[in-house]
Amino acid sequence: MSAQDPHVHLDVAIIGGGIAGLWLINRLQQAGYHCGLFEAKALGSDQSVASQGMIHGGIKYTLGGALTGASEAIADMPDHWRQCLNGEGDVDLRGADTLCDHFYMWSSASVTSKLTTFFASKATRGRVDKVAANDRPALFRQGKFKGQLYRLVDMVLDVPSVLRTLANNVAGQTWLLPPERANWIKNESGECELRVKTDKGHVRVTAGQFIFSAGRGNQALLRALDENTPAMQERPLQQVMVKLKQPSDDIRFYGHCLGTDKTPRLTISTHPTQDGRWVWYLGGSLAEKGAQQTEAEVIRAAQAELTHLMPWMDLSEATWASLPVNRAEPRQKNLLRPDKAFIGKAGKCSNVAVAWPTKLTLAPNLASECMELLNAEGIKTASHKPDLSALDILEQAKVSPCPWDQADFKPFNEFVS
Repeated sequence: MSAQDPHVHLDVAIIGGGIAGLWLINRLQQAGYHCGLFEAKALGSDQSVASQGMIHGGIKYTLGGALTGASEAIADMPDHWRQCLNGEGDVDLRGADTLCDHFYMWSSASVTSKLTTFFASKATRGRVDKVAANDRPALFRQGKFKGQLYRLVDMVLDVPSVLRTLANNVAGQTWLLPPERANWIKNESGECELRVKTDKGHVRVTAGQFIFSAGRGNQALLRALDENTPAMQERPLQQVMVKLKQPSDDIRFYGHCLGTDKTPRLTISTHPTQDGRWVWYLGGSLAEKGAQQTEAEVIRAAQAELTHLMPWMDLSEATWASLPVNRAEPRQKNLLRPDKAFIGKAGKCSNVAVAWPTKLTLAPNLASECMELLNAEGIKTASHKPDLSALDILEQAKVSPCPWDQADFKPFNEFVS
């Protein structure tokens, strides 16, 4: 380390460029903070681009018939995001695309009575509407469908367009920093700094507050500082992707299938691919159980579910792939699902905090929690703008491609042993 190494001081430095980190830097910039974001791979890589894009108000967490902490925490999130999409919220999302402005929940005939009772409860009043047969999407205008269909206030966004919009709002402040170029230093007083390796030495990056928002990567960042709190838990999934040949108007659908468990039996979202086709991206209990299965096993299970729930669908020309996903969350007692977004101070690091949104829809809530922490820590905006030119050695991070544009899709018969 040389005394001549360039030094960049930021009010706030964010480590991790998913939707949570990008939303936060947007809020910080609007509040006048001098800040920057450092991403190890690509903006939205791993968790953000692997999400189904659902901005939901918590209805799927009330399947037990009562409001839970999770449902109450996010009840207002669809309206919050809609305001931002209209340019009227705390972040400007007018460049982002909406895939569907509502979400559905449907039942098979065997659980129709349960769905009817559930949606008549106080927990859902004013948040769902029953869909008449002639108003159903094309996929459910089939004589073989004997269940019930409800429309929720939830919506679905095109996640890459959200990432691009958030990044464009803060152009020039989202640097690509591979892990091998990042050294973390903690002094005796517990203050941390980042040293960026260059061909000629290092660039020192200091900050009034570092905020780790790297999802699963938060754990490795803490270990680099010899810290282990806040602790993290992972919730693994294996989601199935089904590339279909039918016209988009016939297959575009976004919804949960109600089963006998509190988790939706199956969740379907539909996404465009680079080759002009559309892909069904399958979550819910199927994906949770799939975490313990091989790719062939979860794909066979997905094919069986779709055949059972939608016997009118022709899947003969569909191709299949799966995607393992590890959702990162703050550790909970008994590894329960967290109800809310989380930010907490790192153990013995005086200027480091660690954040997880826990759900895509709660990214705005996490940013608000972060702003409160900065106020509590007395982190103020600097009187003059820092010189960022020393960081020109780093490229600006690009948005990650979607998993369905990188997957190796295969005919179903290749997964049958």
